[in-house]
Formats: sequence, C-alpha cells, structure tokens
Amino acid sequence: MDFSVVIQQLINALTLGSMYSLVAVGFTLFFGVIDLINFAHGEIYMLGAFVGLITVGFFAGTGMLASHFILVLFIVLIVAMVVSGLAGAIIERAIIRPMRGASDLMMLLLTLGVSIIIREGVMIFYPNGANPQAFPDLFPGGSVNLMGIVLKYEQMFVIGFALLMVLLLHVLVNKTKYGRYMLAISQDREAAMMMGIDINKIITFTFIVGSALGAAGGVMNGMYYNIIKFNMGFLIGIKGFSAAVVGGLGNIYGAIVGGFLLGFLEMFAAAFIPGGSQYQDVIGFAIVILFLVFKPSGIFNEKVYEKV
Repeated sequence: MDFSVVIQQLINALTLGSMYSLVAVGFTLFFGVIDLINFAHGEIYMLGAFVGLITVGFFAGTGMLASHFILVLFIVLIVAMVVSGLAGAIIERAIIRPMRGASDLMMLLLTLGVSIIIREGVMIFYPNGANPQAFPDLFPGGSVNLMGIVLKYEQMFVIGFALLMVLLLHVLVNKTKYGRYMLAISQDREAAMMMGIDINKIITFTFIVGSALGAAGGVMNGMYYNIIKFNMGFLIGIKGFSAAVVGGLGNIYGAIVGGFLLGFLEMFAAAFIPGGSQYQDVIGFAIVILFLVFKPSGIFNEKVYEKV
C-alpha cells in the first residue's frame, strides 16, 4: 500500500472529523447541562452555513473577498457563529425552557419539530432555497503538494480552526466562571441553584456556545465542499449525535474523539474497501450500533463530574 495514499486519507479524515467533532461537542454540552438531546442542532449547523453564504455574498459585492480574504473568512465565521448562537438562545428561551421538566420523549419530539421548522423555513424563504447553493471558494491558490500528498488550504484551515475552538472551549469550561457554573449545574442543578447560580442564564449560555460551534462546522463544510443544501442538517445531526455517543455522551473530550473516530471510519472505508464510498455511512452507523450494544457508556466512561 502506498504510504502517501494513507497519509492523504488521514488528512481527509482529520478534516471530516473536525466538522463532526464541533457538532458532537454541541450535543454533549446540551446533554451535560440540561440532559437534553437536541435534534434541532443539525439544522443550526445548516443555518450557520447559509448565514456564512449570505455574508460571503455581501463581501463579494464590496471587492474585499479578493483583497482581504483572510479577514473576510474570519468575519464570515464570526457572523455565522453569532447569528446561530442567538438562534440557539431563542430556541432555548422560547421553546425549550417552557417545556423543561417534560418527559424525554416530549422533548425529543419538540426538538425534532424545531428542526423541521428551521429546515423548511430556509427552503421556503431563502431565494431558490430548495436547490443546492454554490459556496464560493475563499482560498486562492488551491493547495500544496508535498511528496505526492495534496494538502488543500481549506483542509489546513478547517483542522486548525477546529482545534482552536476545542482549545477555547477547554479554557471556557475549566478556567472561567461560566464554565464552573456549567460544571456545577451538570453535577447537581438543585445545589447549584441554592448556591445562587442563575440556572436559566447558564443554560441559555450553553445553547449559545453549542450552537455557535455547530455553525462554525456548517461554514467549514461549505468552504470545503463548495456546496450547501437546505437539508444537510439532518444527516450531520445524526452523525454528530452518534459521535457524541461513541465518545461518551456528556463528555466533551469524548465527543471530540468520537467525531474524529467517525471521520476516520468513513474516510478509510471509502478509500480502502472496494465500493466503500457507497457504504461509508452504513459502516459508520454500524460501529455506533456496536458501541451502543457492547459499550453504551462510550469510549470515555461518563462520570458525573465529567459531564461537561
């Protein structure tokens, strides 16, 4: 087997796993703090991609896209993350909070309903939203070739930005007041309330952070594949949740590992199994089923004090 082919697929898997990990972390944040499996999260990923596309279109009209593409790139990501974070806060405040305390099945159906509203809303109100939308190529020059290994600028940015988000999340959770409050609520909500922590404020903050990370993944999907669709959120939502389950639902580091593992499984199945590209999703979900059957706690066994 050609060593350069293996390295090439490894880079491709890291790129795919970076996007999965950002979505998976959102799922595990929601579950860790509020015990909620938020199936609207995949549509937030999609919404972030469309907000990014609109922002890119604005800068393309000003001419800045060609002359200051790095600045534009970061502005696009920030705008998408802010808008999607606010959307997450609205969903929590207007829909999730009034139903807090309802059965798990009711909350599951509620988030599924929200996901349908977001998906169909984009399809109806975005111009020509039912059709795939071309996402402009933000990186000039394409790629570099190192000993037969093609390294696209998009891949380097996706991997690097995902690692930056993971690092910032680690600092947020472990080094800041809000992070400590999130940990306290995840361990014992009633005790945290008696200690004076504003539960509603921290839960809303959690939705903002999780939704912003999902939106970043959506924008990077558009940058990497140069196309986005109104229904792209459903499958990525299932995969992000699966990655969180594999890593250990409720553990952010498990979600990151699970996301990269799922990306590796899919990419290497497509590359090295004859006809594997047709079955890469099947192989990925088969692994998830095996984890659910034989190790339901995931790779990182969940502990109460590690839920966030």
